[in-house]
Amino acid sequence: MADTIYTGIATSTGDGRAGGRARTNDGLLDIELAIPKEMGGPGGATNPEQLFAAGWASCFHSALKAVAAKQKTDIADSAVVVEIAMQPTPAGGITLSAALHVELSGLEQTVADQLVEAAHAMCPYSNATRGNIPVVLDTTVA
Repeated sequence: MADTIYTGIATSTGDGRAGGRARTNDGLLDIELAIPKEMGGPGGATNPEQLFAAGWASCFHSALKAVAAKQKTDIADSAVVVEIAMQPTPAGGITLSAALHVELSGLEQTVADQLVEAAHAMCPYSNATRGNIPVVLDTTVA
């Protein structure tokens, strides 16, 4: 395995998603956690799925920008929306699925689709989840 470039470190304390806290070792992220109302919790704070979605959206957007720059394609107006959904498993557990919605403007649809596929091949979150959870990609060009 290659040398490590960076290691992000976070610690969960308290009751985890049920009213705990998550904090990074550098203190830049320090948040309360709560079970969403949709899952019978109180809501009012973030949850691990939102954090996962935010991380993946940011990472994928960076990969998209990098791929576009390498191909000398301008994508000044872009956004990546990631949905992380939870579903029950037959064994009584919970699993995840993801939908990545990429919004671009000023490109032909085929070019946009190609950039999104290349970003999906580059993004560490996409690589970590590939083959582990269902992932749907869609690209909208305005």
